[in-house]
Amino acid sequence: MRFSTVFTIGATFLGAAAISMVAAGFAVSAIEDGSRHGVRAALDQRGLVWSEVDTDGLQVFLAGTAPSEAQRFEALSVAGTVVDAARVIDQMLVEEAGEIAPPRFAIEILRNESGISLIGLVPATLDHHQLMADVAEATGGAPVADLLDAADHPAPETWEDALRYAVRSLGELPRTKISVSAERVEITAMAESLAEQRRLETALARRVPEDVRLALDISAPRPVITPFTLRFVVDARGARFDACSADTTEARDRILRAAGQAGLQGKAECTVGMGVPSPRWARAAELAIDAVDDLGGGSVTFSDADISLWAPQGTEQSRFDDVVGRLEADLPDVFALKAILPEPPETNAPVAPEFIATLSPEGQVLLRGRVGSTQLRETVTSFAKARFASDAVHVTARVAENLPRDWSMRVLLGLEALSYLSNGAVTVTPDSLEVLGNTGRKSAGTELSQLLSDKLGEAGRFSLDVSYKEALDPVAQLPTPEECEARIAEVQSNRKIGFEPGSARIDSQGAAIMDEIAEILKECGELKMEIGGHTDSQGREEMNRQLSLERARAVLNELRLRRVLTSTIEAKGYGESEPIADNDTEEGREINRRIEFKVIRPAPVVEEQTALESLEDTGEEGQETDAPNQDPTPDAQN
Repeated sequence: MRFSTVFTIGATFLGAAAISMVAAGFAVSAIEDGSRHGVRAALDQRGLVWSEVDTDGLQVFLAGTAPSEAQRFEALSVAGTVVDAARVIDQMLVEEAGEIAPPRFAIEILRNESGISLIGLVPATLDHHQLMADVAEATGGAPVADLLDAADHPAPETWEDALRYAVRSLGELPRTKISVSAERVEITAMAESLAEQRRLETALARRVPEDVRLALDISAPRPVITPFTLRFVVDARGARFDACSADTTEARDRILRAAGQAGLQGKAECTVGMGVPSPRWARAAELAIDAVDDLGGGSVTFSDADISLWAPQGTEQSRFDDVVGRLEADLPDVFALKAILPEPPETNAPVAPEFIATLSPEGQVLLRGRVGSTQLRETVTSFAKARFASDAVHVTARVAENLPRDWSMRVLLGLEALSYLSNGAVTVTPDSLEVLGNTGRKSAGTELSQLLSDKLGEAGRFSLDVSYKEALDPVAQLPTPEECEARIAEVQSNRKIGFEPGSARIDSQGAAIMDEIAEILKECGELKMEIGGHTDSQGREEMNRQLSLERARAVLNELRLRRVLTSTIEAKGYGESEPIADNDTEEGREINRRIEFKVIRPAPVVEEQTALESLEDTGEEGQETDAPNQDPTPDAQN
């Protein structure tokens, strides 16, 4: 065989082998790329983006650090759905498990008419029997469902304080949900009235533990207003509401906006309540207020769907007819309008009879003017003595004839109206009933408008000039914690609660001071306060601390004996640790031996402001009382 032929055949085989090698390389690369891209896409679709994919021939390598063993296994399973599971090589790691978080102790306390439920996780060290006993004591023995689980882990430092506070608060809230954790107590409840809402918010905020945050959501139900009343007046004193009611906050805003356009200045109260006779109440009120503005004065009174419009005396008949006609056409169908244009006064008319009842700031009641009969005078006297103190009523009214038929009713109604005032006067005439005075009840004006419009009827004319005075409001006049603390400090400014030498027995002078302090605390109501006992530095430190504690407890016991509520007052002994004067002199030691009363204030919480926080600022630091007290003996004088 010739050499050229052999060479050609060999070259052909070599070429074929090379082409096969190249083709095989392309095939392997295609398989690797397809496997890698397919597995990558499947892992990404399942959210396993932490994994890494690589290939070597037919083998698929999975690498990366899995957040958990479960996710590592999931990645292997996903890859096995794309390629043969035998081709998947696991090179993944798993994150080390962090420290197990401690359990979060929390209790949900639910209370309603059927009883109390306790749900949550508590420390294993909690005494369940004692907790049930405390709940029963706070709620008067209400049935309790114990659905608590326990965990064997140390309780946070403030857990007991928070739980104790929550259980104690439970006694004042017949329908409530209280969420308790070590650092926070959340109370959701409903009060029977706005006044009760304010009282509860103040009382609960006063005694919250120092290191526990409090979140309050106490709501008051919308009052049922009967009759649903609104009275708007424009006279010589300007524009004002004697009573204002609305069924929604939107309706209230519309009514107040209409009153502002009619001349009302400043802020006005408008109660949102239930009992509205028509969903178009706001529209009717807007139209009636506009009518008073168009007349240039007068008054409009709503009693449910009945409307009485009084024009100012002297209004032109044509103007009166235009305004009334327009109002009648625009009012919603359910409302009935009675419009009155007073007759001009007659120059020779006889003097109208009057009955006048006055109430002095001291509580004295004087009844004068005219009554229809001796029997009516006795009835009026008995009625007045029932409404006011019997020995405070003085009657000089005389019996007269030819009085209006409804005179008796108007006189008794006037006395009823007077009972809403702290001081003032009521004047009854045949054509009108005028109430003038001061009150400590914010709702007195509205209540009087409802009473008079209901009793006098649509055509009944009355006027109100009743002013709310905060100084007459017993709730508003409750001393603040700071004022109470300052008053107690004032009592001890020149005197001190003294003790017999080396003992916790209060001496005679100290007993007199305790009487004054007890009276102050009775006026202050329930107040979270600390009684701190202090000594000088003579004697052993531990003995001084024990003596100061015993003296603080003795003061607390003296308050109990004087019928002061002490459930929110605690006694502490500081011994010689907080001197306020030099212990190297007798005068300084005398000053350091003392009893201090301090209000315990909750720590300020930086969070969104609540309705309670806008009424009461609890973040100010109080001042310590450093009044000296006396104790005569040098050695055991602490």
